[in-house]
Amino acid sequence: MVDQPLLARPNSPNSSANDIEEEDALLTGQPTNRQPTQYKKWREIGIFVWALLATIAVVILAVVYQHETSLSRSRHRTGGWGPDGKPTGKRNMIFMVSDGMGPTSLAMTREWRQWTSGLPVDDILVLDQHHIGQSRTRSTSSLITDSAAGATAFSCGFKSYNGAISVLPDHTPCGTVLEAAKRAGYMTGLVVTTRITDATPACFAAHANRREYEDLIAEQLIGNYPLGRVVDLIIGGGRCHFLPNTTEGSCRADSTDVVAMAKDKFDFSYIDNKEDFDNLDAKGGVKLPLLALLASGDIPYEIDRVHVSDVYPSQSEMAEVALKALSAATKDSDKGFFLMIEGSRIDHAGHGNDPAAQVHEVMAHDKAFSAVLKHLEEDSVEGVLVSTSDHETGGLAAARQLHQAYPMYRWFPGVLSNATHSGEYLSGQWRQFLDSSSTSSRKDKQDKATELISSGLGIKDYTQEEVDSIVDAQPIWPPSYLFADMVSRRAQIGWSTHGHSAADVNIYASSPDHAPGLVGNHENIEVGQFIAEYLDLDLKPITEELKSKKVKTSSVVGQEGEAWGEWMGPPGLALNDNGKLAQVDEYHGDFKHRKREAESDCGCGMKH
Repeated sequence: MVDQPLLARPNSPNSSANDIEEEDALLTGQPTNRQPTQYKKWREIGIFVWALLATIAVVILAVVYQHETSLSRSRHRTGGWGPDGKPTGKRNMIFMVSDGMGPTSLAMTREWRQWTSGLPVDDILVLDQHHIGQSRTRSTSSLITDSAAGATAFSCGFKSYNGAISVLPDHTPCGTVLEAAKRAGYMTGLVVTTRITDATPACFAAHANRREYEDLIAEQLIGNYPLGRVVDLIIGGGRCHFLPNTTEGSCRADSTDVVAMAKDKFDFSYIDNKEDFDNLDAKGGVKLPLLALLASGDIPYEIDRVHVSDVYPSQSEMAEVALKALSAATKDSDKGFFLMIEGSRIDHAGHGNDPAAQVHEVMAHDKAFSAVLKHLEEDSVEGVLVSTSDHETGGLAAARQLHQAYPMYRWFPGVLSNATHSGEYLSGQWRQFLDSSSTSSRKDKQDKATELISSGLGIKDYTQEEVDSIVDAQPIWPPSYLFADMVSRRAQIGWSTHGHSAADVNIYASSPDHAPGLVGNHENIEVGQFIAEYLDLDLKPITEELKSKKVKTSSVVGQEGEAWGEWMGPPGLALNDNGKLAQVDEYHGDFKHRKREAESDCGCGMKH
């Protein structure tokens, strides 16, 4: 062996000198003497890069697949319709009623929302995206329907007279889609923002010759009528009609304790406040049947409710609880549920000609509609959402001519945004002031009126004439009308009536494919017929059973051998001013009409 200097000895494969040699080669571009080792290292780098890229690709593909699967699931929701065009399998039906909401209500609310939120003109409401048709609304007694006849068309699939609660023109009861759904094995529910005894909810689970019989309707809703209990879930207002007249907060004419009857005879769980409502899920879910009466009368307008949201739930909150409860209750059943949800107070805002209150009510309904869509999308059970109005209220126009001079083509949504309360709320504050200050001077009253106008409506340019109109208001034209009109005039919003109109109303659905029979223009009875078809219901046996319960079957009052069924209340025939049974509109002279204040005991001078 030849001796070599220490530094001249060959490097070991793992020596740092080899690393230096490779680094030099990379910098100079000259090859090293270690080709096999370099190839191995680059091969390892290549494998690593390939693995990294493959991993990234897999992740991307997984995300894309999940997204496409979600979209595919959304696109292929059938709503429960089979390939033969008939409903099939387990399915749910959610029917929403936007009481009193006409097409102009949507236009006004959409433009107000765009203005207040700085949104582009193509940013529209959820409802706008689901518009599929229109409904014609006349009743048998008038070209302008009321909510009772309108809801009877939805519940029974038949037209009737104004004031009828699922009763036909000959004063015989008609079976409803909710009653038939319960008999067919579906779970059922009613959610409203007004009194649960009001016309629309009443028409689904009660029968009365006149809508005014709310004490009677309260008893029927819980099951105290020929069919027994047919509603599994009730959420809304109207508690006063369920409490005996010996109890504070009651508005019943008798001492019947309907709440006790509901709990003892029909096994309802009962709540009457927001805290208990919020805690419904705290003990293992909602116990059905449920009676939740969360307001003495109507739940406040949304514009007012937001100030007391710890006292009253919103429409969407009530809808979400109902959907969750009914879904859980039908989890192990081969039948789904039928749920009616009403945005009730859009109608009341129309009666009050209160545009600020109405845009908030429409937005609340739009939010509830969106919540139902979300439930349908996420639920494993197929279902359909259909929504429409029983009628339009107020003859609303998003325009108003204030002077004889030809008007500018404008309306001002910002005026609505200045209001923080409804005319109804301010009218209530005014009444409280008068009740507590009976010795107040006219100056004191004027000061209070200006305070309410300024703080509640955001109006600073009020006139002395407007202030005096509040001070001198009469019951037939209450302060609530006057407060609301101050907003309407400044916004240049027009109203033609404090009642209903004969306008066609819109139909909405979760998808046109989910409600093919309602696409286009239809009579309102076709909505009820669609619900029955979708749930595969036969209403005739229900009708026949109801008719057998000692109900008069002749239109001739007092005919021998027949008697009115007491469970439907006194006859209350729908008469025209000439004393004849009302069939079509007939002119009797400008002043031959019933006084508004005699038609309702709500104290507001309006009939909803």
